Amino acid sequence: MTADAAITAADVRSAALSLPDTTEKLAWGQPTFRVAGKIFASLGDDETAMGVKCPREDRAELIAAEPEKFFICEGHDDHYAWMRVRLSALEDEAELAAILADSWRQVAPRRLAAAHPELDVAGEESAGEDEG
Repeated sequence: MTADAAITAADVRSAALSLPDTTEKLAWGQPTFRVAGKIFASLGDDETAMGVKCPREDRAELIAAEPEKFFICEGHDDHYAWMRVRLSALEDEAELAAILADSWRQVAPRRLAAAHPELDVAGEESAGEDEG
């Protein structure tokens, strides 16, 4: 990816708000993106990273595999099913969209998520492993 193609905070906002029933709300001085009132993504203070939902049992593996991309803020994220993603490390807008869709599905009401199977990126990779 070239420097001029880097993912920006505007790209995060656009991709997040394109997800069904998503709203943006300022919280703790930063933009958060919510579905059914639950946060599934946020932009960091300096807009170089975003926070997303991630099962705690999956985080360590993701961070170990791509530490330049995924990280946690020690003392805060370690208590939640949450991790951070460096925008500069994302490959493209498709990767951004996939990460946001995965986070969205973790908090969206089942009925709403079921109405949007096109957002089930995990299902595409591992058909038949539906825990919901």
